[in-house]
Amino acid sequence: MAIASLWREPERREQPSFGALEFHDVFKIYRSGPVETVALRGLDLRVEPREFVAVFGPSGSGKSTMLHLAAGLDEPSAGDVRVFGRSLALLDENELAAFRAREAAIVFQTGNLWPGLSVRENVDLALRLARGKRVDNRVERALDVFGLSRRERTRAGALSGGEQQRVAIAAAAARESPLVLADEPTAELDERNERIVLEALARLRSQFGSTVVVVTHSPRVADAVDRVIELRDGRAA
Repeated sequence: MAIASLWREPERREQPSFGALEFHDVFKIYRSGPVETVALRGLDLRVEPREFVAVFGPSGSGKSTMLHLAAGLDEPSAGDVRVFGRSLALLDENELAAFRAREAAIVFQTGNLWPGLSVRENVDLALRLARGKRVDNRVERALDVFGLSRRERTRAGALSGGEQQRVAIAAAAARESPLVLADEPTAELDERNERIVLEALARLRSQFGSTVVVVTHSPRVADAVDRVIELRDGRAA
C-alpha cells in the first residue's frame, strides 16, 4: 500500500493565539556551593505549531538547558515555559511524566532505544507507555513511513546509528507526539545518514503535524528547517 494512502496531510486550521513552545523571560541558574553559572538569561522565544526549527549556538550558550526545560526535565529559576499554551510550572511530577510520554517526544544523540528489543518492540513499547495500549495500526504505519518494515525484527542494538535515530523518530510518530525535541540527533552520523535523519524529522512535521525543535551544531541542518534560532550567552540572538 502506498504511503500516500496511509497518511493524510493534517487539516490546516487558524493560527492559535499560543505557540507550540514559548519561553517568557526564562532564567536558569546552576549553583555549586558559592559558584553560580547562569545558563539562560531572560530567554524569550516562540515556536509556532508545525514549525521545524533548529537551535544553534556555541557550547555553553544554553541550547541543551533550553531543551531540558522544554521537555519538563528541569525547572527554570525564573520565568515561564509554555507548551501549547500550558505552563509546565503548573504540572506535578505525574503530570510531567504523562506530558513527556504523550505530548513531548525527546530524541537524544544516543540511548533512545532498548537495545535488546527489536525495532518493532521498541516502537510498540513506546506507544504502550504513552497510551497504555496499542492504538489501531500506528506501529505498522510508522515503520512503513520511515522505511523500517524490513528491519522490524532486527535487534535495536544491532542497527547503525542512523537507523537507531529513525526508530526513535518512528516511535514519536506512532505516539503522535505534537512536540518533538531532538538534542544533537545527527552529531555522530556521516553526511549521508545525517540527511536521512533530517528527512525523517521533516516528515514528522509534514505528515504527522508535529512541531520539531532540533538543537544542533551542524550547519547542514539549517538547510532542512523552516527557521534558525541562535542562542548566545543564554539569550536568543
